[in-house]
Amino acid sequence: MSRTIVITGASAGVGRATARRFAREGARIGLLARGVEGLEATRREVEELGGEAHLVSCDVADAGGVEAAAVEFEEVLGPIDVWINNAMATVMAPVRMLTPEEILRVTEVTYLGQVHGTMAALRRMRDRDAGVIVQVGSALAYRGIPLQSAYCGAKHAIQGFTESLRSELLHDGSGVKLVMVQMPALNTPQFRWALNKLPYASQPVPPIYQPEVAADAIHFAAAHPDRRELWVGASTYEAVIGNRVAPGVVDHVLAERGYTGQLLQDEANPPDQPNNLWAPVEGDFGAHGVFDDRSRRFSPALWGTTHRGAVAVGIAALLGVGLGAAWMARAHT
Repeated sequence: MSRTIVITGASAGVGRATARRFAREGARIGLLARGVEGLEATRREVEELGGEAHLVSCDVADAGGVEAAAVEFEEVLGPIDVWINNAMATVMAPVRMLTPEEILRVTEVTYLGQVHGTMAALRRMRDRDAGVIVQVGSALAYRGIPLQSAYCGAKHAIQGFTESLRSELLHDGSGVKLVMVQMPALNTPQFRWALNKLPYASQPVPPIYQPEVAADAIHFAAAHPDRRELWVGASTYEAVIGNRVAPGVVDHVLAERGYTGQLLQDEANPPDQPNNLWAPVEGDFGAHGVFDDRSRRFSPALWGTTHRGAVAVGIAALLGVGLGAAWMARAHT
């Protein structure tokens, strides 16, 4: 039986790749974003892949607009089974170059956008005592990096909000499930349309993964919401665990590598480069950014997370072989 899925930020990047992933199983998909051209292109792809789609142009910073979109999606597509909060905005700049208005805008989109989506989903899922809400997070929800303070702050906020809500749902004995997917660096169009106040073009800090890796993780999370969190990519494990073990060391590493690692110092940032902080950039940008030749299409860490049984069997087999070899060695001495 096909499910009804809502995806925010569905016009490009991770949202676009996620829509394609669910479309392959014939899902009914509500597509929400600001950019109409990108939404229309996503809708065509969903239908070509065997899914059904309905689009709503909406800014997730507008709580009333998100609620109205939820009403429309259920009227057209049926009860929402899975709501995926993915929309985001960022500014590439040190804190000293940011304005209060820019920080507020990133917070409204990246943090409050997820709050608004979550609340709209809960208004419908609570009464049915069923449904899954997927928060698209980041390794930066655990470890802030230079040049993206507003975005890191918003992702940290989502983490705290999600943990609070999860405890409330458990207290209520609710059948609604909540899972957060912590992402690594991804090859999406955001690095060419995010507001960049620096002299150089920006890039994700390697290793970089294709958005389809993120889409696979979100798809798995929607089907396995008891997992609580999924960490995608070895770099996410390194960031989260490294920050827990030696945060001071990580501070110094990021002061150097995290700063320069986000800048393409051989590529100038055009002063008139359009950005999507206040309004969508016109056009259809697809799911991928400009780093295809440097991006990974597979994450062994994600595979291990989503195939725990196979990993356990493999470890047991290796232990068995090792113990057997040790016993044979002792038997022949």
